[in-house]
Amino acid sequence: MTSLRRRLATDTRYALLGLPVAMAHFCVAVAGIAAGAGGAVAFVGLPILSGAAAVARSLSDVERVALPGVLGRSVARPSYTAVPAGAGWFRRLMNPLTSGQACLDLLYGIVAFPFSLAAAVVTLVWWAGAIAGLTFPVYGWILARIPGNDRALPELLGLGTGDLAFIGVNTAVGVLFALTLVPVVRTAALVKASLGQAMLTRASYTPAGVAGLTAG
Repeated sequence: MTSLRRRLATDTRYALLGLPVAMAHFCVAVAGIAAGAGGAVAFVGLPILSGAAAVARSLSDVERVALPGVLGRSVARPSYTAVPAGAGWFRRLMNPLTSGQACLDLLYGIVAFPFSLAAAVVTLVWWAGAIAGLTFPVYGWILARIPGNDRALPELLGLGTGDLAFIGVNTAVGVLFALTLVPVVRTAALVKASLGQAMLTRASYTPAGVAGLTAG
């Protein structure tokens, strides 16, 4: 039971806290690519695109740190091209674009956003449904006495429109949310984590360029 609670807490934290990071990643990727591509002809956009790639790399590292807790195993950080010794200021400025993984880091920010949004929404809905339903017997009696309160669901199920049926049906819905909370949140987290694993950890690795990120 403790392991189950820990798993649920990890998946919930990953799904919910991952949304702000995904939003930032999306904004950086879209704005950076748009501004960088628009000004690339005059070379003005290249530093912007390089800066976006550097920020996207950092945000990708945040995702890589979170992945082991969801996947249950460590993941490898792809190698990035180091700045050559004695490189000039322009070479240093453009260095983030010299790594092949930079394209995937930027692309991930765009592709992963809808998955992150869906994972967060599903997680919030299931938690809200479980909590609201399981505690419905506490406050349901108050709602039952509000004139015009909709009782279509109990009536549709043939249970009548009485207070007991109204409270019982809503509580049963909460029980259903609670029983499916763990697998639903787990699935939402795994779908998002699998995308991150595919796009952020699949590059070719070398002993000098790989850093194992373990669950913290």
